[in-house]
Amino acid sequence: MSLPVLARAVVALLVTSLAAPAVLAAQERPPRAIRRDVPMTDTIRRAHAAGTRDRSGAPGPNYWQLRTDFEIEAVMDEFTGTIHGRETITVHNASPDDLGELVLRLDHNLFRARVPRGSSVPAETTDGMVVSRLAFDGVDIPLEGRRRGPGARGLDQTVAMVRLPEPLAAGAIGKLEVDWSTKLPGGPGGRGHRMTQRWETYLFQPTQWFPRLAKYDDLRGWETSVYLGPAEFFNNFGSFDVTLDVPEGWITTATGTLANAEDVLTDRTLERLASVLETDEEVWIVSDEEIGTGLLPGREGRQRWRYVAELVNDFAWATSDRFLWRALRAKIPGRGPIPIHMVHVPERGRLFDRAGAISRHALEFYSDLWAPYPFPQLTMQDGPSAGMEYPMVINSNAGAADHEVAHQWWPMMLGTNETRYGWMDEGLNTYMNILSEAHASGRPADLDGRGQSYGAWSGNEDEPPMMWTANYGGPLYGFQTYVKAPMMLSMLGGIVGDEAVQDAIRGYTAAWAFKHPSPWDFAFFVENALGRDLGWFWNAWLFTTESVEGSLQGVEEAEAGCVVAVHQAGEMPSPVVLRVELVEGAELGDVEGASVVREDDGAYEVRWPVEVWFDGRRTFEAALPCARGELVSVTFDPHGRFPDSDASDNVWTP
Repeated sequence: MSLPVLARAVVALLVTSLAAPAVLAAQERPPRAIRRDVPMTDTIRRAHAAGTRDRSGAPGPNYWQLRTDFEIEAVMDEFTGTIHGRETITVHNASPDDLGELVLRLDHNLFRARVPRGSSVPAETTDGMVVSRLAFDGVDIPLEGRRRGPGARGLDQTVAMVRLPEPLAAGAIGKLEVDWSTKLPGGPGGRGHRMTQRWETYLFQPTQWFPRLAKYDDLRGWETSVYLGPAEFFNNFGSFDVTLDVPEGWITTATGTLANAEDVLTDRTLERLASVLETDEEVWIVSDEEIGTGLLPGREGRQRWRYVAELVNDFAWATSDRFLWRALRAKIPGRGPIPIHMVHVPERGRLFDRAGAISRHALEFYSDLWAPYPFPQLTMQDGPSAGMEYPMVINSNAGAADHEVAHQWWPMMLGTNETRYGWMDEGLNTYMNILSEAHASGRPADLDGRGQSYGAWSGNEDEPPMMWTANYGGPLYGFQTYVKAPMMLSMLGGIVGDEAVQDAIRGYTAAWAFKHPSPWDFAFFVENALGRDLGWFWNAWLFTTESVEGSLQGVEEAEAGCVVAVHQAGEMPSPVVLRVELVEGAELGDVEGASVVREDDGAYEVRWPVEVWFDGRRTFEAALPCARGELVSVTFDPHGRFPDSDASDNVWTP
């Protein structure tokens, strides 16, 4: 080929290459291959095959779960900030498996210098969780693991393996004894929840503070996800009997009920506590003028507080010699009154002035919304780790009170796996907070616009799908875990109605109370309750980061009728929902293949089911029985429920 000919060919090729993007952009995107089933991993397939779970979304006939009962004695050294503990974990092996090893969660090892860590930064580096003794059924276990035989591995990490002298047989009960100590991190340098757990030497707020048995379930056996800081926990249900040895005169609150109140509280304090359930007013148990009073003297400068709790999945507490104490009651539908306790230091009292009322509303509202609050009391604890939740305990003031109270339903009642699927507790929590806030303000909850707003996020390379392990959620962990689920449920409400969605979640709550649902259980239960095939919906929202991207591409008007061209550029389908406004005097009759509802303002809402897209098309011709000139406007997705980054092309006017 001669040089001139070659040069012309190169120029032609360059022109073609440069023009290609513009040409492609103008072309119709290829047909959609819409996945209509819920992706199933090996874990959920095994559970279905074993009959522990099934497509109904309810626990299967062979469902089982471990139970762990804790007896703990802990001594708080206020001068060093260290807790010395001794505990016995009674393990009820309800699984069909013989357990040759147990897995311990040692979250406080996150405070060691050489452990994997996410975005959290401890207030100080400590020795972490120091285990000094292990024994099983009375037989000591070496603290250094060997290739064979009993022993422990990973005691300096957040997850440790303990090989037992003899396997714990299926259906058997065994006792693991652990002696340990840990220092609570304190100081100004903490970043993230639970990274600061004391204020100097006058207030201690221990969380995830003792060795816990990891979850063993029918999905994947031992849950061995390491604790990185942001993502939280997944624990067994059971009982706690905890004795806390603290300095004399320090008020101590915790998960559960105080079992030895007569040993630590004066008659006057007991009388005040008894009066809480008799009035709607807030009652001061220990006021500003009474700091250091209201408690009985201890022995040798120490006092022992014993708290017991049944069917809970964790235990948290707080203690201080500066705590003020006030309380009020909440009336739980179907159960009656329970106390809400609040403890805080004097200078932070204003942060708790509205906290009781907010918490009371939350307890009563969520009890009516989902299921009655199942525990005998609730305590709000002041301290550095604000914005955290544990059974019967929220480390919060008024600011996060509603949100933290909501956690008493999940994961404290429904024990979801927060390390993997944080949206199942934080996301559903955010959804119910929207409903609670509206109720408290005396207005209907408005979920319009939330589903549509996801369109602005879709396509961000940093966004992990909701089914991506939350422990590794990256920079958009907060969005994945907290924000996206309300958007998803907004769209679902736009399809079936918000009340129907809430009814389905109410049934899911009852089915899985004090059990451990998976995302598949949630999805299958909800779609069965709604009587809809929603595989396409769960696939798009949970397993992808796709959006709908709807638009109106034009309207053809004729005397015999009008045709609206509805286009969806995204990979997520949606029903076709049009708001149709006609000139005065015109009426819209029946629409083939669609439902028609006349609104109070005279406009019509016309709906075609999502199935219109299942043949792969991207443009749907919505035929309306109206004559030329009768259309005033047409709006696609008038309630803003379907993800769309640009809603400006959703409206047509002549």
